[in-house]
Amino acid sequence: MLTGLTMFDAAAALADVLDTLDRDAREATRLRAALVPELRRVLDLGRADAEARLLEERDGLACARRLSDLTDAVIRTIHDAVVWRLYPNDNPSTGEQLAVVATGGYGRGTMAPGSDIDLLFLLPYKQTAWSESVVEAMLYVLWDLKLKVGHATRSVEECLREGRADMTIRTSLLEARYLFGTRALYEEMVTRFDTELVMWTAPEFVEAKLRERDARVNKAGASRYLVEPNVKDGKGGLRDLNTLFWIAKYTYRVRDQSELVPAGLFTPEEYRVFERCEELLWRVRCHMHFITGRSEERLSFGLQPKVAERFGYEPRGGLSGVERFMKAYFLIAKDVGDLTAIVCAALEARHAKRTPVLDRWIGRFRDRFRATAIEAEDFVDDHGRINLRNSDAFVNDPVNLIRLFWLADRHNLPIHPDATRLANRSLRLIGHSLRADEEANRLFLDILTSKNSPETILRLMNEAGVLGRFIPDFGRIVAMMQFNMYHHFTVDEHLLRSIGVLTAIESGRTEEEHPLATRLIDTISNRRALFVAVLLHDIAKGRPEDHSIAGAAIAEKLGPRFGLTPAETETVAWLVEHHLLMSMTAQSRDLSDPKTIEKFAGIVQTLERLKLLMILTVADIRAVGPGVWTAWKGTLLRTLYDETEVVLSGGHSEIARTDRVRMIQMSLREQLADWGSDAFDAYAARHNQAYWLKVDATRQFKHAGFLKALIEDGRTVATADETDPVRGITELTIYSPDHPRLLAIVTGACAALGGNIVDAQIFTTTDGFALDSILLSRAFERDEDELRRAKRITTAIERALRGEIRIAELVADRHPPDKRTPTFLVPPDMSIDNALSSRETVIEITGLDRPGLLYELTSALGRLNLNITSAHVATFGERAVDVFYVTDLTGTRVTQPDRQTAIRSAVMEVFASDVAALRAEGLDALLESPPPREA
Repeated sequence: MLTGLTMFDAAAALADVLDTLDRDAREATRLRAALVPELRRVLDLGRADAEARLLEERDGLACARRLSDLTDAVIRTIHDAVVWRLYPNDNPSTGEQLAVVATGGYGRGTMAPGSDIDLLFLLPYKQTAWSESVVEAMLYVLWDLKLKVGHATRSVEECLREGRADMTIRTSLLEARYLFGTRALYEEMVTRFDTELVMWTAPEFVEAKLRERDARVNKAGASRYLVEPNVKDGKGGLRDLNTLFWIAKYTYRVRDQSELVPAGLFTPEEYRVFERCEELLWRVRCHMHFITGRSEERLSFGLQPKVAERFGYEPRGGLSGVERFMKAYFLIAKDVGDLTAIVCAALEARHAKRTPVLDRWIGRFRDRFRATAIEAEDFVDDHGRINLRNSDAFVNDPVNLIRLFWLADRHNLPIHPDATRLANRSLRLIGHSLRADEEANRLFLDILTSKNSPETILRLMNEAGVLGRFIPDFGRIVAMMQFNMYHHFTVDEHLLRSIGVLTAIESGRTEEEHPLATRLIDTISNRRALFVAVLLHDIAKGRPEDHSIAGAAIAEKLGPRFGLTPAETETVAWLVEHHLLMSMTAQSRDLSDPKTIEKFAGIVQTLERLKLLMILTVADIRAVGPGVWTAWKGTLLRTLYDETEVVLSGGHSEIARTDRVRMIQMSLREQLADWGSDAFDAYAARHNQAYWLKVDATRQFKHAGFLKALIEDGRTVATADETDPVRGITELTIYSPDHPRLLAIVTGACAALGGNIVDAQIFTTTDGFALDSILLSRAFERDEDELRRAKRITTAIERALRGEIRIAELVADRHPPDKRTPTFLVPPDMSIDNALSSRETVIEITGLDRPGLLYELTSALGRLNLNITSAHVATFGERAVDVFYVTDLTGTRVTQPDRQTAIRSAVMEVFASDVAALRAEGLDALLESPPPREA
């Protein structure tokens, strides 16, 4: 029995296994039966010890090497057992030689707990019966141990031939490490590989590896600032470091990464950065594998808190422990990017890599932007890239640290890596005097408001560290993530992408997607203020106070520094403070309620602000991440803009509501010319004033035909469905005798059958029937697929209304209670407001989203005999914001304190499990004072 095993005595313990192995176990099955359990125990104890040491020593690279050493010892034991017991060969022939070689990641001598084991069984020229039997027996033991083994059996000549044809195999051979067996075979392969394959082919190898890296990064996520990064294959991950070493090893002919400094590729300081990045990435990866018990490479939201806890991060300075950990991770990913730039520069100098361009989109129009010479005495066009004339250019004039990027934008030229490298080393020159320098701020504002490619230039400034030093408030949010499912990128990356979206809108490249914003941007008079506001709108994220208010204070400070006028500064501060207003109003308020528009217009006050806020809101939402912007959100924003523009321009909003209803009815009467006058008057009388004011003319026409057909057929329950590709939604229409639980039945059917409700309009006719419009986000691209899904939902609704099925059971079957601890903890909150509408009470509920939540909420409100007149549903990642416009059964607002208390109790009961989870985490304070809204 093996007890108290540590990594250091694993080899001795395995030697004991060989000594005690049944000496008669000369049959493969009996040998494996005796060997595998002992090896399994050694592996389990060795990995447990490696995990314990990782937690104690906090050295990821040491852990990876220990695991590799453990694997070496296990494979050696298997080899020796097979050769000594099963296939002893005391007098091998020339062909009966075998070398066992580690390749790939295993060849580097580093492994994560779930890593593959890449083995090369190296032969002199062809496989013999003896070598085939040995290889097969070794592999069977490894498979019995449930290890993931990648293997190849080749002669030296075959290795070289395959390496010439396949760059992946060539890379694998580059990492080859001798384990045991005939060493002369290994030495022959290494020598011939170096002289016959590597020599003279560095440019080919470099281009192939960089192309491979681009494809890998695009697959894993093109930005190194994705909030759920792939630690192995993502941008700034371990594979990037591996690629750097492969290229350096191939090009500079070094054997060990410590030789990169003598070879002149890195300075000693840069090599220390390389080692720091490698250690931390290995530490994260090993922890991920230990936690999950498998080869997990994506640092998901579920894993981040667990890894952060193992690293020892705790809340500080307005950031949670997991947010602080992820910021440290992204800073390391940024360092990996800096190292990549250094290596690429060195390769270009050796003519082993092609020279890049700054921006491919405007690169086609380079002559349009580029001057014949660079009009700055400290800079030079170095073979199509901006470089410095001498190394003291920044010391002599620190403004050059900004001018470097200004020239790159002005001439659409990439910056020479040597210049970027020196800028990064000169960050200490960016102090108060440079930040206050009028010329430096003028150049920066020119960069920010450029019509060329400000996003690209600002990203270069950020990666060089210049942007965060020049604007310290921006430096605070560099690499900062927000631990939620809504935001796909770090805060700084989101702001830079917002600038990119804004530039695309201005250039007209997104006119088809955003026609209103594209039209408006040519009519604004505060262009500079808009660009500054977009850059600063989230700059105060991560602070204890509301980031919108804190951001406005930062804008008031930075505006004059950048050279903005007092009026421009005031506009920037207003936009930053209210940058969430339009989005939240559009998605969570009844836009047909005059009170909603009146309140929104009262805050906005001017048409210019309305235009600026509309454009900023589009840029903000589009830059959150893929799939966040939808056509439905665009429709809501456009509706809010149009309604508010009427009010601010003094339009027809002052027309009496009764007159507006009469005009709407007259218009519909003209469309229904085949209806008799009495028939139309009877139909019009069935709808109350709210219906005529809220529903658009197209839907009114469809509703009229729908209801006429129902009456003629004598039906009292019916549904209809249609897709709306322009708005990106599917609309369900439900007609039924009204009762308080009707909406609960509808939302339950949608929840059970996967329908995501984005909005709902609920109307009750004067004769007691409900006419509800439910809007679902599309799930399928093809209309026929989407309509099939809609039909399943409407069929379930009709059956439930007829009493044929119970919605509660259907929801329970599809969404059983989740017993797992939730990854995210959102404090539930609600408000009951009678000032937001002149007719209804507005109930706004915020909480952790989950399947069936809307059904539970509508059921709770239905049990209280509340009549829901409209519902507005918004989801921001894991956080649901559901708003209900309700009245009592008498049609009046809910004003009684005891009634409001009952509503609050019923709603909070829906979130009882979330409250329990918060208390279990010791976060009771959040229940008393939920954090300010972040979006």
